[in-house]
Amino acid sequence: MSTDPFADVSPWDEPNEAPITETPKESPVTTAPAAVSAAPNPFKIGLTFKAASGFDAEWITPTVYGGSADEVAQRTVDLIGALKEHGVIELASKAAEYTRGQFKGAVAKAAPKKFEGGRVVAAGGDGAAEGDVTCVHGQRTHRTGATWEAMFCPAREKSEQCPPAWKDKKTGKFVAKG
Repeated sequence: MSTDPFADVSPWDEPNEAPITETPKESPVTTAPAAVSAAPNPFKIGLTFKAASGFDAEWITPTVYGGSADEVAQRTVDLIGALKEHGVIELASKAAEYTRGQFKGAVAKAAPKKFEGGRVVAAGGDGAAEGDVTCVHGQRTHRTGATWEAMFCPAREKSEQCPPAWKDKKTGKFVAKG
């Protein structure tokens, strides 16, 4: 192997390979090269399969790509059929159930914090100062948005859920209406 850095061989070439000394003669290009597509698969659909309506339900979120809308549609049908045929959806549900069953600790749901006297303070006591923070299904789940704050029922099935307790901005208490 040559140690000359300007030699016509690569340092990774096998020693028994002969270097290429002559390049084939090609005719000059007379036409413009073909336009390169911006994306090999410009069509895409994202799917979400959610097993239940609760926040802790298991999800499967596949994405299907294709060169045309028809191709994506057919691939989506094929994917859904394969997920069913091979039991992927059922397996994901069982795996999520098993994982939840392995949890040995208790989930401590802290009461939401509030702003009082220029400081952030923990809401303590029996919850009466907070309003409707529990329902018949247990401790409500605290959620906030840009302009709202509410406590939601922990029931897994939407048909069983109690109405949310919305925070009254005047009193600072959560009130369930309905």
